[in-house]
Amino acid sequence: MILGIDVGGTHTDSVLMQNRKIIRKSKVLTDKNDILGCVMRATQAVATPDDIRQLHRIVLSTTISTNAVAQNQLDPVGLIVMNGPGVSPKDLPLADQTHLIAGYMNHRGKEAEALEDDELEALKQQFRADKIDNLAVIGKFSTRNPVHEQEVGAYFDGQASHVSLGHHQSGVLNFPRRIATTYLNAAIWRLHSRMVDQLASYLQGLGVDVPLFILKADGGTIGVEQSRKYPVQTILSGPAATIMGVLPFVSSTADSVSIDVGGTTTDIALFADGAPLLEPQGVEIEGHKTLIRGLLTHSMALGGDSHVQVIDGALQIGPERKGSAMAFDGPVPTPTDALIVLGRANIGDQAKALRAMESLAGSLQQTPQQVAQAIVDAMCARIATKVNEMIAEVNSKPVYTIHELLEGKVLNPQQLIAVGGPAPYIAEQVGALLALPAIVPQDSEVINASGAAMARTTVELNLLADTESQQLSFAEDGRKQKISSRISVDEIVDIGKERLLEIAKAAGARDEDLEVEVADLQSFNVIHGYATTGKNIRVRLQIKPGLIKQQQ
Repeated sequence: MILGIDVGGTHTDSVLMQNRKIIRKSKVLTDKNDILGCVMRATQAVATPDDIRQLHRIVLSTTISTNAVAQNQLDPVGLIVMNGPGVSPKDLPLADQTHLIAGYMNHRGKEAEALEDDELEALKQQFRADKIDNLAVIGKFSTRNPVHEQEVGAYFDGQASHVSLGHHQSGVLNFPRRIATTYLNAAIWRLHSRMVDQLASYLQGLGVDVPLFILKADGGTIGVEQSRKYPVQTILSGPAATIMGVLPFVSSTADSVSIDVGGTTTDIALFADGAPLLEPQGVEIEGHKTLIRGLLTHSMALGGDSHVQVIDGALQIGPERKGSAMAFDGPVPTPTDALIVLGRANIGDQAKALRAMESLAGSLQQTPQQVAQAIVDAMCARIATKVNEMIAEVNSKPVYTIHELLEGKVLNPQQLIAVGGPAPYIAEQVGALLALPAIVPQDSEVINASGAAMARTTVELNLLADTESQQLSFAEDGRKQKISSRISVDEIVDIGKERLLEIAKAAGARDEDLEVEVADLQSFNVIHGYATTGKNIRVRLQIKPGLIKQQQ
């Protein structure tokens, strides 16, 4: 059995699954001040003590890290950057928070400028005085040689509670994005670490020793204890959970679009021939352009509980959510109230929903039913418009899926998959506006929890082989090994695969889910004195996102 839990902003959903089928499902209210209690209540709502003893894995998706960034609830960070020449410091992200120091590796990973101990000692004194003990350390070419980052991190041992190093976050070259990624990792580390401690108490309370995973932005899982080092990877795990939950219902031979209509937001995702689209450079959150590998989604501030009001004689839906629908004793009219008045949703208190529409009808000189229809029409039209805008934007540039770059691909969805609480009541209308058949999967209201439950562990590894210096570097963990000057590309790939499998198993991956892909491969000649003296070979490998092969 597998337990999937999605800690959302309004509800915490849980499912108990076996053989890809939901045995039980539940929704409990989320208490942001007691996440441990929410997770425990969500567990007890679907799993008996006997079920818990039979669990083989527990997977959690959560909005905690995302909300911390969105609401700017971030810890102070000592941001240390080794910039070197070529880029003006003022053009780098977070320039006003950056402490620039000496130390520079060139593009081949060779030291071009040494660190200066006096600068490091001055920073140590400053951080101690300012009581900053969360640090982020980033060097421009640290993925080619992380020694400077490692030395700076070691210098603060004993003083800093945590140091995030740039090369640990991603092996991909993009200095500005690495700065933003490493900064966010440090800024949410304490919050995430407390959650990991709480989840350890949760497992202890269950009285079982079972693997516990957390969902990442790319739709893959990571062991919850291992995630303590990489909390930034869990940002945007909520939309990723939706995509993984939708995946079993997506056509493998046609393009598709999915909408997840929640209480506050609607999330849109696209699929090319059954594969979710990927953010090729990394996700962006609250203006921070990162290297976080993530699935491509778009979130709009429109949901079933969005505040509906009349402003200057016109209806306005959202963007705020003031609470539940008035039909559920909420404070203001919502689209859910409109759906109830129209008879589409047989939920809540119909008399209270009618009063919600009556509160808007007078100023618009319409009947409550006319107002309700106008609200639903506007909601569906906005969702359809945003879907079309997203498709147009994707088709204006190369299309990347979790598997590959699709050269010349033009996305042309043939089906709409709608999930979330309000989905059954608006799917057909949105589908008609998009000229697409609409599907509402069974148990769509808990699809995030089932998506988390079925997600496989994902890992990425970047390698750089320099045959002239006879050195192979593993970007993410800083390892190096000696290689032959005559080593072939295939041999490098084999070495990388072996290391990738080690990392994946350490992260909790099962043997049957270990599908290794070569995501990128480039080879360049190294020229000195008009002669080729070696090769520079770059390889990126991945355990691709997807669903586990089987469920016990």
